[in-house]
Amino acid sequence: MARTRQQTPAPSPVGLAAAEPADIQRLVEELDSMLSRLRLGAIREQLDGLLEEAARRQLNLREALAWLCAAEVTSKEQRRLSMAMTIARFPFVRTLEGFEFEAQPSIDPGKIRDLATCRWVANGDNMVLLGPPGVGKTHLEVALGREAVARGYTVQFTTAMELLGSLVKGQQQGSLEARLAQYSKPKLLINRCAEGCAYDELGYLPLEPQAGHLFFQLISRRYEQGSVLISSNRPVEEWDEVFGDQVVAAAILDRLMHHSHVVTIRGDSYRLREKRRAGLFRTPAGGSSSAGIGGLPPPTPAKEA
Repeated sequence: MARTRQQTPAPSPVGLAAAEPADIQRLVEELDSMLSRLRLGAIREQLDGLLEEAARRQLNLREALAWLCAAEVTSKEQRRLSMAMTIARFPFVRTLEGFEFEAQPSIDPGKIRDLATCRWVANGDNMVLLGPPGVGKTHLEVALGREAVARGYTVQFTTAMELLGSLVKGQQQGSLEARLAQYSKPKLLINRCAEGCAYDELGYLPLEPQAGHLFFQLISRRYEQGSVLISSNRPVEEWDEVFGDQVVAAAILDRLMHHSHVVTIRGDSYRLREKRRAGLFRTPAGGSSSAGIGGLPPPTPAKEA
C-alpha cells in the first residue's frame, strides 16, 4: 500500500491564543514550510528584507501584513504576465507609447487608446487593420495584444501562413477538429501582419484551394465567442479574389465584420521613409510612396465602422 504523507496539523486559533513562547518559536521555525504550503513564494523568498523594510517604516501589524501581501500579489502578477506573453508568442516587443502617431496622421490616437482598453475583446468583437505595407499594422497588433494580456485575456499571435498551413495539415491528417479547437481557445487570436503572408498581407501569395473553407470554419467557431485581430493590405472588397471564391469570402466577411472595429491607415511606409532620409529613394512626384508598392496601385480604403 502507498504510504500516506503526514502533514503537520495547522494550529487552531484557540490554540494560538493560548500558545506558550516555545510554541511560538516552533511556529517561527516552521514558517518557511508553512509559506511554501500556502504557495506564498515571494514572501518566503523576500521575508527578511520585507520585514526589515516594514520595521524601518514603523508599520503596525495590519500594515505589515498588507505590505507582505502586496509583495506576493505583485510577484504573482509578474509571473502571470511573463508566462502569458510567452504563450502568446509575440515576435517582438511593441507598445502604444512607442507608436509614432504623428507619422501616421490618418490614425486617430484616441480611437487606438480606446481600443487598448480591450472592451472589444471582452465583448468578443473583431478588429481589422487595413493599409499598405510598412505603415505600422504589426506594431499595433503586437501593442494591442500586449494590452489584452495585461488585462488578463489569453492571446495567441500567429502568422497567416502558419495558421492556414496548420489547418490544411490537420485536414490531411484527420486532426482538423483538434486544430480548430486549439485556435478557438484564446480570447484574442491575432494574425500577424507581415509582407509575404497570404492573409495578413492578403494577395501576396496564393492560398491553398481549401484554405478559405478552413478559415471560414475557424471564424464561424469563434463568432461572438472570441475576438480576431486581422490585417490586410487589400481592401475587403477584393478578398473574393484572394480566396478565389466569392461565396466563401462573403461568408467570412459576414461573420468577421458583423461586430468589428476597422482601422484604415493611409500613410507612408516607415521603412521607405527611412531609406528616403538616407538618400536611397526619392519621393515619387505627386505624393507619398504608398501611392504605389511594387508597381501596384494603393489599396482602396474600406468603409470604417
